Amino acid sequence: MRRSDREVVDVTKINEIIKKCKCCRLGFNDEGKVYIVPLNFGFSVEDGKRVFYFHSAKQGHKIDLIKRSPAIGFEMDTSYALLEADSACNFSAGYQSIIGNGNVEIIEESSEKQHALHEIMIHNTGKKNRDFNQAMLDSVCVFKLIVEELSCKENK
Repeated sequence: MRRSDREVVDVTKINEIIKKCKCCRLGFNDEGKVYIVPLNFGFSVEDGKRVFYFHSAKQGHKIDLIKRSPAIGFEMDTSYALLEADSACNFSAGYQSIIGNGNVEIIEESSEKQHALHEIMIHNTGKKNRDFNQAMLDSVCVFKLIVEELSCKENK
């Protein structure tokens, strides 16, 4: 990272920043092109690794790409603020951002799907204990991103 003065390495602080983010952008390899999809998400730490959960339709380009190549990149950000200055070259931005990569897996097992959907609901609504019946679970594709590498930056 070029600006090490902006690097965040504290695990607790990184998790706090993730919790503030509302959108995670996934970058897929699409035959030499990058296909980026913004998604809402849920998040947990399992066996010392960060795991992000997503849901979508069961079919579509994103699902085809997941099946083709599970290695993806991701980005999320929050707390953007324009930092004005007297001259144009001295303007800056306040932000907190996270980038990284990992592997995506489609979740098939019902109890794991239910766990993932709970994490998505908690992250997006703050509400726990939502019930998902089997018809709901069967109607949606749920997948997870197991993070392999991550870097976090902030400018206050």
